[in-house]
Amino acid sequence: MKSSLVILYHREPYDEVVENGKTRYLPKKSPNGIVPTLKSFFAEVSQGAWIAWKQITVKQKAKFQAKVQVEEEQGNYDVVRIPLNAEQVKQFYHITSKEAFWPILHSFPFHFTYESSDWENFKNINRLFAEAACEEAADDALIWIHDYNLWLTPQYIREIKPDAKIAFFHHTPFPSVDIFNILPWREEIVNSLLCCDIVGFHIPRYAENFVNVARSLQPLEILEKKAVTGHMTPVGTALAEPEVTTKLKFKGQVVNVDAFPVGTNPGYILSVLSQEETQKRLAQIEEELQGRKLIIAAGRVDYVKGNKEKLDAFGRLLERRPDLHGKINFVMTCVQPAVGMRVYKTAQGQIEQLVGKINGRYAKLGWTPILLFTQPLPLSDLFCYYRLADICWTTPLRDGLNLVAKEYVIAHKGEGGVLVLSEFVGAAVELPEAILTNPYSIDRMDESIDRALSMPKEEQKERMAKMYETVSKYDVKYWADRLLDSFKAIKEQN
Repeated sequence: MKSSLVILYHREPYDEVVENGKTRYLPKKSPNGIVPTLKSFFAEVSQGAWIAWKQITVKQKAKFQAKVQVEEEQGNYDVVRIPLNAEQVKQFYHITSKEAFWPILHSFPFHFTYESSDWENFKNINRLFAEAACEEAADDALIWIHDYNLWLTPQYIREIKPDAKIAFFHHTPFPSVDIFNILPWREEIVNSLLCCDIVGFHIPRYAENFVNVARSLQPLEILEKKAVTGHMTPVGTALAEPEVTTKLKFKGQVVNVDAFPVGTNPGYILSVLSQEETQKRLAQIEEELQGRKLIIAAGRVDYVKGNKEKLDAFGRLLERRPDLHGKINFVMTCVQPAVGMRVYKTAQGQIEQLVGKINGRYAKLGWTPILLFTQPLPLSDLFCYYRLADICWTTPLRDGLNLVAKEYVIAHKGEGGVLVLSEFVGAAVELPEAILTNPYSIDRMDESIDRALSMPKEEQKERMAKMYETVSKYDVKYWADRLLDSFKAIKEQN
């Protein structure tokens, strides 16, 4: 039976566990994010499919099971795994995606590398995804593709299945014309995205950047533009955009351009925080703090995340504010990159050296200023830190959206706390009530953390209540429903 919903995503939607020699496919232990929401839509269709890649060895290839049937509360669906060897994964993900595309997407062109990229390998893997999707999709199916790793997949699908209905969502930033066009493969990428019925981005600025890039490369017809309204800020912040293109046409293909950010899962976060074990952990961490203020920064090792800038700012804070010594803790989760991610080695070394330098200078018996976690925290522990933190310091140099900011707001339930947020993350367009700062500016970073530390409780509650209302309403299900409703509207028009 063919599938009416086919989702293409870079990772499998389950944890693969071997028990007593038998492989089992279990719901993920850390199910936060978009994966559970995407899976939930399989409950609304009679048959669904999820396409992902899986690294295997030569020995595993002979017995590799390409299709796995998953039975969950969300519904039954097939997971089609595309087998890749270690070299294919290295070239596709670790080098081409992370050393060529990632720095361009995040506007760091000086990190861009071209010579080591294997474009033919990237094309081949995208073609394999397209073939798998077309094999699974019914004639009227929605084929929903996620993120830049699969940029070329829409065109390959269109070549195999000309009448396919294709949606693409871009989870990273989309840069300006002068940055994106550094990519030597720019026309192939844009031509492929213009094969889609819907192309989605987090915020209007990214959507307009895409349209401007496409217009620089191809003769397009702009069919519709709209003023930016609702909860997204149209002016006054670094990534604000007053109007957005919503429909364009290229070679007879009408492309609907959507700009709407992914939300978080408020119900799940609050349910974890209400569990008895989590409540015990909350009490334990609170006792360990002994009344000290807590700042939380959660993320991973990546030069775009602004970890060095945060640590420098915290060091300056302790230098100018000796009254805070022994009275504040900075918890930073900075998860190490996967093996083979050579582009992040320098960033990782910088973080560890800075933490050691600051702790070495200021620590005393019974107080270590910075607690650095380089391995993923259990999700319940992370939510506890969010709940107890006086300040969430979320200041990447660039980020597509940043769900940490939204998770922090939910964890506090609008009842206090301060969110310090970079102007250069997508979430800043939705959350103007945060303390917005410029992570490239020493003065702005210092001013923002000082302001956060001195903010009166009443002002905290007022700001957080507004952000809580926004994040609760525009959650991850709202985001996914919006795209599916757009798809239904397109089908009705046709």
